[in-house]
Amino acid sequence: MSDTPVLIAEIRTEFGKGASRRTRRAAKVPAVLYGHGADPVHIDVPEHDLFLVVRGTKNALVELKIDGKSQLALVKEVQVHPVSRNLLHADFLAVKAGEKVDVEVPVVVDGESAPGTAHTIEEFTILVKASATAIPEDLKVSIEGLEAGSAVRVADLVLPAGVEVELDPEQVVVSIQETAAAEEEEAPAEAEATAAE
Repeated sequence: MSDTPVLIAEIRTEFGKGASRRTRRAAKVPAVLYGHGADPVHIDVPEHDLFLVVRGTKNALVELKIDGKSQLALVKEVQVHPVSRNLLHADFLAVKAGEKVDVEVPVVVDGESAPGTAHTIEEFTILVKASATAIPEDLKVSIEGLEAGSAVRVADLVLPAGVEVELDPEQVVVSIQETAAAEEEEAPAEAEATAAE
């Protein structure tokens, strides 16, 4: 808990586009906190603090301080302006320490496949069930030395303790193919062999 970033949130009492614009001018982001069967809570959070939490990470866990009370929450979605890149809105999911949640975790390829091959990522994210306080940042998939025609499937993934995957174990995550250059090199070699005969 001590490493969990804290966001000081204020209950939002005004709604509509004008209110949202005023909130953003005050360097805050309109947001909604939902979950655990409770009514959604409309809040404002400091934009810079939220940006520091979400940059370069998915499924960020934060501690929201609302009216002196603390609530653990996952950042479920952040809307970003396509041009200015300013944060426009955020959705938070209320969680409890130790509670299991379903989250999508990015796939990261590790290592190099065999010479003359290339890899294709078939699943860029994997849906996992993990403790809200121990969500992996990513799932590393080793392709070190794999030959053309090889595939890494869900069943081959090395999962951190307490993390479960509910996808089909045979689902391909990363596949290995020959590169076009390797195929072109083979074609002239075959032509030469035929000519020699």
